[in-house]
Amino acid sequence: MKNPLEITERTKVNRLSNRANYDREVIYQILDEAKICHISFIYEGKPVVIPTSYGRKDHLLYIHGALNSRMLVEMEKGIDISLSVTLIDGLVLARSAFHHSMNYRSVVIFDQARLLSDFEEKKEALRIITNHLVPARWEECREINRGEIEGTKVLTISIEEASAKIRTGGPKDAKPDYQLPIWAGVIPCKMQYGEFVEDSEQHQDAVTPESVKNFYL
Repeated sequence: MKNPLEITERTKVNRLSNRANYDREVIYQILDEAKICHISFIYEGKPVVIPTSYGRKDHLLYIHGALNSRMLVEMEKGIDISLSVTLIDGLVLARSAFHHSMNYRSVVIFDQARLLSDFEEKKEALRIITNHLVPARWEECREINRGEIEGTKVLTISIEEASAKIRTGGPKDAKPDYQLPIWAGVIPCKMQYGEFVEDSEQHQDAVTPESVKNFYL
């Protein structure tokens, strides 16, 4: 590993530890490719998991939402949270149903989020989140106004206590099963975007922006 994170009691992968990866750049690559994360926390004594969009810059993730968002209101109190993302790369079909699996890349992060209050810092975080979904889209949009920024809660999560877990390759059957005339292999999976659909109220002078054109390259 070129730039490993410190392995903690929470990030250490115990089951199938050979799939663990603690390299910072590998973790960043997975986070940059995924679009949605799931954040788990305890609310009124019960576990909750919420999916949300995010953006990354260096060792920080940014999330945002409404001022009264239950998740964000709880997180700004400094509670412990766990954040995860998963990319599915293939369905692994073995000769035995017991040995079916998936090829995947996943990241789990543990932290206590920090509320952003500085106006310019919040604005930059919202730019990062927007451009994570579609690169360079922020620069093509109308300038965000003060009311929109002040009406949005933004928190940051540090990527310091984190680990990745990755599976690649074909099925791993029990030795005797390799003699069976049963098909086995991998069905590759990838996220695929369809042809874009213009807004029904599109201005007559609007043209397809570079961010959308480049999105399909």
